[in-house]
Amino acid sequence: MTTDQIILFTLFGAVFGLLLWGRFRYDLVAFAALMTGVVLGVVPEKDAFSGFGHPATLIVALVLVVSAGLVRSGAVMLITRTLIDASRSLGAHITIMGAVGGILSAFMNNVAALALLMPVDIQTARKAGRQPGLSLMPLSFATILGGMATLIGTPPNIIIASIRQESLGAPFSMFDFAPVGGISAIAGLAFVALIGWRLIPSREDATLNRDDISQYIAELIIPEDSKLIGQRIAELQEEADSADVAVLGLIRDGNRRYGSARNIALQAGDALVIEATPDALDEFRSTLKLSVADAEREERLNADGEGVEIIEVVIPEGSRLDGRSAQTVGLAWRQRTVLLGISRQGRKITSQLRKTELQAGDILLLLVPRDTAGHVTDWLGVLPLADRGLAVTDNSKVWLAIGLFGGAVAAASFGLIYLPVALGLVVIAYVLARIVPLSELYTHIEWPVVVLLGSMIPLGAALETSGGTELISGALVSLTDGMPAWVVLSVLMVVTMTLSDVLNNTATTIVAAPVGIQMAQSLNVSPDPFLMAVAVAASSAFLTPIGHKNNTLILGPGGYRFGDYWRMGLPLEIIVVCVSIPAILFFWPL
Repeated sequence: MTTDQIILFTLFGAVFGLLLWGRFRYDLVAFAALMTGVVLGVVPEKDAFSGFGHPATLIVALVLVVSAGLVRSGAVMLITRTLIDASRSLGAHITIMGAVGGILSAFMNNVAALALLMPVDIQTARKAGRQPGLSLMPLSFATILGGMATLIGTPPNIIIASIRQESLGAPFSMFDFAPVGGISAIAGLAFVALIGWRLIPSREDATLNRDDISQYIAELIIPEDSKLIGQRIAELQEEADSADVAVLGLIRDGNRRYGSARNIALQAGDALVIEATPDALDEFRSTLKLSVADAEREERLNADGEGVEIIEVVIPEGSRLDGRSAQTVGLAWRQRTVLLGISRQGRKITSQLRKTELQAGDILLLLVPRDTAGHVTDWLGVLPLADRGLAVTDNSKVWLAIGLFGGAVAAASFGLIYLPVALGLVVIAYVLARIVPLSELYTHIEWPVVVLLGSMIPLGAALETSGGTELISGALVSLTDGMPAWVVLSVLMVVTMTLSDVLNNTATTIVAAPVGIQMAQSLNVSPDPFLMAVAVAASSAFLTPIGHKNNTLILGPGGYRFGDYWRMGLPLEIIVVCVSIPAILFFWPL
């Protein structure tokens, strides 16, 4: 073993150990290892930052921006509202949510897919009166499985394709992963939906704490061209239940109407009075195409080039709003800001929102021109609450967003355009069409993941150049000497899965993929089945909450413990190995 190999193995050992310890964030650990490698001379200075311009790094960043655009346009809400129903049995709900999650994660980053569907799943659980932990783990596993089916579904697939291009001269294409990854995903989803969810431990204390989510009284206005004109409020009950909002009445000609208002035919300019959380409010407004303000204020808001954003603020004593109404202080014409909702615990609001006398302690939901939140809060003398990522869905651009993304995926799939370029063009189109505001362009990129990839890729390349991956592959080949090919592939998958369960799956892929290529070359067979084995195994992190970000995301909301994951995860990993090995040997023969 050479000095460079010893140094690199020590660095990788330190990275893995620190990632397991969890004391420092993974991006800091990876970047520190890269800098150490450069200083010690095992990573050439000219290659130190090559990972940050690597196609795998760029694709991961671009996919996250595209995912945000699909959310902002209402594309995901369109899918989930059509398919999700709280009245279904738990098994049926898990089956449908798993299918939706699997399909979405095949065409967008699987972490983003879970982030989109998790609030829907939690809300459905709350409506059905059951613990969210009964369905969140199946949803997490489903989104991980779905990502195996395409190139852009999960970072390991992107890395595998890039490593294949560097080593063999051509990358995997968009749907090359589909035969093996898709079959493994279908088998895994079937297990999760039929058997797996029954293995999750049930705890009475595993409930979601929603005390910090304020319920707002809000007004939504019927626009001139609304399809709701002539309908009665009672006819909106199904949509209200679906969005989890309560329709309290309506305002017409400045007068509130309750009770009998349920049978009044709606007119243009009527304001529906509802009670809802911010997310439910936006879902209800977007679905029924309601306005948040009268025509004049709506036009004034839309005139702002960068659009609008939602903020939550609390009124302290001495605020400009304390004891006054939004209309009195001129909130609309002075600050181009709309009072969207008021949360006043334990006290009724009986007047129109903008005419309601506000009090210290009230929490307000404000619609402000983008990038003016700081100025508006300072002028009002209010205190902003923690940012919960609230956004205004613009469902007028839903089909434009879907069409742009679908066109890019199709063009990349047929080899008409390089995938990073296709995704880059989609991002540019989303910004120009104001689907993703320019000011939010970089906020949707998960920079720690970018730093992790940018740091680990040069280290992985150095390990391969130094002959380190050849040493590892030689040890595995010696271990499986004389055994059938399926045993060799199984050993590679089990080793990769084990690493992925305790480490970041991107770091595992960077190390395991070159090892797979070296094993194939040692056996004088095609490297493609070995790369496919690594791709599937690196994504199959189901035993712990630290192996995959999706499992980490559900840990708190689901009320899980560290040891809960293996109950469903262990048989799922065994199923993935048993299904994928024959599929690999059939579709990617040695």
